[in-house]
Amino acid sequence: MVMKLVLLAFAAAMLWSSVVSAQSPDFAYYNLSLIWPASFCISAPKNCVRPIPKIFTISNGLCPTLKNGTALPPYDPVDNNCNYSPAAPGDMAKALKPIQRRLQKTWPSLSNGASNQLFWEVVWANQGMCSDYPQDPLAYFTSALNLAENSKYDPLKVLGVQPSSTTAYAISTLLANVKKKVGFYPQISCSISSNKLYLREVRFCFKRAKPPTQLQDCPTTMDYVCNSVPTAQQKVIFPPATATISGHVSWDLLASA
Repeated sequence: MVMKLVLLAFAAAMLWSSVVSAQSPDFAYYNLSLIWPASFCISAPKNCVRPIPKIFTISNGLCPTLKNGTALPPYDPVDNNCNYSPAAPGDMAKALKPIQRRLQKTWPSLSNGASNQLFWEVVWANQGMCSDYPQDPLAYFTSALNLAENSKYDPLKVLGVQPSSTTAYAISTLLANVKKKVGFYPQISCSISSNKLYLREVRFCFKRAKPPTQLQDCPTTMDYVCNSVPTAQQKVIFPPATATISGHVSWDLLASA
């Protein structure tokens, strides 16, 4: 009898551990990552979609995040059964049909030849299934689009600087500019190419809600790449979007950045 109780207690503990990540009060906010396509293309020019979008696009969607800035792990029926019976990634095509045009403009895959549909399915598997929209992918993607399409959060407006292939901007200045515009600090994500630091993403943190609408300060204002260089060198190039000529992307500007 005692052994049976011990086994039952162990099973209950294992069940709790499998769902604690999604149900924990530490799941405090959503991270919305907006990526600058020109920077992505500099780091992977042969793998870049053409023409290169001239707006910030959505990278990882609304990422469920803990108070300490750690993203919730993806849904797994055994190791992270965070929500009961979430919609399967394979159901995305039909579910997202009403917002296809919006997704193609604001949330495309930036990898050349990659399927947008597959990209959205991966986002759903990694982010959406453990969100507050486990059975409603349309609402999840629509909520992210509504935020990304809101000019209030457009990095091109709130960063306070213009893209330039010759000027490196202090990350501290960009953070201060966004704080002044929207009232809260975002997180800046960087990439490195040819020993130069580039502005890769601007990430906004929204308090957990359904839908999320209220901004908060991000727990950390720079990602590990930005922080990998000394403070005095924390300056990023914000490259202009490249020109498209006769259906082909000109890489001259990228190469000179």
